[in-house]
Parts: sequence; structure tokens; C-alpha cells
Amino acid sequence: MSFYTLFRKELLRFLKVSIQTVAAPVLTSLLYLVIFGQVLEGRLQVFEGVRYTSFLVPGLVMMSVLQNAFANSSSSLIQSKITGNIVFILLAPISYAEFFWAYVAAAMARGLVVGAGVLAFTAGFVELRLAAPLWALVFALLGAGLLGALGVLAGVVSEKIDQLAAFQNFAILPLTMLSGVFYSIHSLPAFWREISHANPFFYMIDGFRYGFFGASDVAPATSLAVVAAALAAVATACLLLLKSGYKLRT
Repeated sequence: MSFYTLFRKELLRFLKVSIQTVAAPVLTSLLYLVIFGQVLEGRLQVFEGVRYTSFLVPGLVMMSVLQNAFANSSSSLIQSKITGNIVFILLAPISYAEFFWAYVAAAMARGLVVGAGVLAFTAGFVELRLAAPLWALVFALLGAGLLGALGVLAGVVSEKIDQLAAFQNFAILPLTMLSGVFYSIHSLPAFWREISHANPFFYMIDGFRYGFFGASDVAPATSLAVVAAALAAVATACLLLLKSGYKLRT
């Protein structure tokens, strides 16, 4: 019951301002598609028989899922800490595990809603196929969960909005943009290709794209193992911090 109440509260928080939390990110992704599609269509082909705009769409969908999942949990926590109303959640009969998973589940919901919106609108512009839909679903869920957990972590350790903004601008955004959303890592020089393999966001994008085309830069099972391990590590860190009350209890 405690989990459901907090989850519902977080769900309603972003749904009540859906123009900002859902419609705006969908529009941003459409602009990416129009700009990059117009510039690079016909000049670049990553997978045989796949147009560049078709290659681009899964990356944009997953990028939207990741960024919005992170934004939901991180912004909610930092706002609650700044306004002081987080004390009412901490005083409620809710375990730290329920606290964590409620925020993560709501973050996943927002990320997946935005991702579905991007996919629905872009599908009308490009030819898409789902070669392995289960793989796409698994990576969408794990990716949203991982970024939701990272959002909780960032929200817990941050005390000011500018600290959270630094986390997003210097960690989340670069890792997302350099994860292969707009390109295949095989087009990179060897040094940067190896650097990309150290980026967990690359495995989420690559695995999700495999679900559409049945082709990827890395075996999907490898990507799945990396993403699952990253989620387990971040979730464990979050649960330990929440249990200790780090920067939550005064």
C-alpha cells in the first residue's frame, strides 16, 4: 500500500504537467529526426538495407526514455528536499526499498510514455520493423530502470538544483550523446571505439536497436549483462544510501 501510494503520487506529478514532461521531449526528438535525417539521409548507411533515418529512430526513442526517466526521479527528489516536504514521506510507514522502487517505477513510466510517443510520431516518417520485439522491450525496461535509479542517486546526493544540473550536464548528457544514438561505433577510430565500450549507455542503445533490425555492434546478450550489472550496482548503492538516511535526515 505504501509503495502504491508513493508511486501514484509520483505518477500524477508528471502527468499533471504532461505538456512539459511528455509533449516537449517528443517534439525535441522529432526535431532531431528532421535535422539529422535531412542532413545525413543517403550519405550514411550503418546496417545493410537500413536507411539512416530508420537507424536513427530507435536511438532517439531510447535516448528519450533514458533522459526522461532520469529527469523524473531526480527532479522530484531535489524539489522535495529543497521545499522540505520530503519529511512527510520519511515519516510515513514506508521502507527504504519501497521508497526507492516507487520513485524508480514512476521514472520508468514517464520514460516509457515519452519513448512510446516518440516512436508513434516518428513511425509515420520512416520505415521500421521489429525483428526482435522482446529484446527491444527488455532493454527499454532495463534502461528506464537504470536511469530512474541514477536519478534517485543524483537526487539523494545533491543538495541544490545546480548540483543536480551539473550531474545531468556533465554525466548523463555526454554519456547519452556519445552512446551511438546518431552513429555506429564502428565508424569511429579504434581509440574512441574502445572508449565507447566503457559507456554503459552504449549497450542500452545498441541492445534496443537490435530489437528493431536484428543487427548490432555488440552481441545483445553481452549488452544485457552489462546493463543488468549496472542496474544492480546503482540500485544497491541507492538502497544503502537510503537506509543510512544520507542527506535526507536532518
